[in-house]
Amino acid sequence: MKTLLWAERLKLKRSKIIWIAIFSAIMVAFIVFVQGQFQYYGQRYVDGATWYMTATQSLGSLYVFPAIIALMGSYMICREDQDDTMKSLALIPVSVSQLVGAKLIVTAVLSIVLYAFLFVVTLTVEMVLHISLLDLGVVLGFAKMYLLEGGGLFLAVSPIIAIVYRLKKGYWLALIFAEIYSFLGLFLGMQSTMRSIYPITAAFCVAGYYETTPVQFAISLFSLLVCGGLSLIILHGLNKKLDNH
Repeated sequence: MKTLLWAERLKLKRSKIIWIAIFSAIMVAFIVFVQGQFQYYGQRYVDGATWYMTATQSLGSLYVFPAIIALMGSYMICREDQDDTMKSLALIPVSVSQLVGAKLIVTAVLSIVLYAFLFVVTLTVEMVLHISLLDLGVVLGFAKMYLLEGGGLFLAVSPIIAIVYRLKKGYWLALIFAEIYSFLGLFLGMQSTMRSIYPITAAFCVAGYYETTPVQFAISLFSLLVCGGLSLIILHGLNKKLDNH
């Protein structure tokens, strides 16, 4: 597994997918900052302490990052088939199950790293604007929220990655599926019950963006774990067939 993880890291160095993810994070941060220039009762939104960090995390997590995470995972898993290198790997031989598992682990790490990068960007802006109003407790609270959101969204979109791999129709399909999937969260997040169940908004609950009761937190965590388990079941069934070949 260590060798496979090392190999995936080397593959990513030659890929543009990381730059796409970084560019998307920067664009989200920029767009939210521009939105913050609008005034409400004579005061700009961005003038409120922590507004920028909160808005960037929420808007990015609903509109952009589920699709980016799904795209990264699907790209890494589907590229062996699309580049026609799976046949060569089978001659080594390489276990398809372990190969896909390594790709999922890398995707999960990249998802968290993407949110860590976004946190650094938003924290830098907040420090420029409101350094006197920030304390260590607030910063650590947002750091935890961002990192948990990254991990939670990976679990939420992992079934999409698995389904796209099973369909073998191209990794860009994951971006479309994930965008629709996350867009529905805008409406389902308005209902307190569905907010805890629907995976995209469940990630918000686990991360601490929404105030939740212990029961709601447990339901949200269970929802995300079910998504992760479902993706493993889908991939295990397919990889078992491939390994047998």
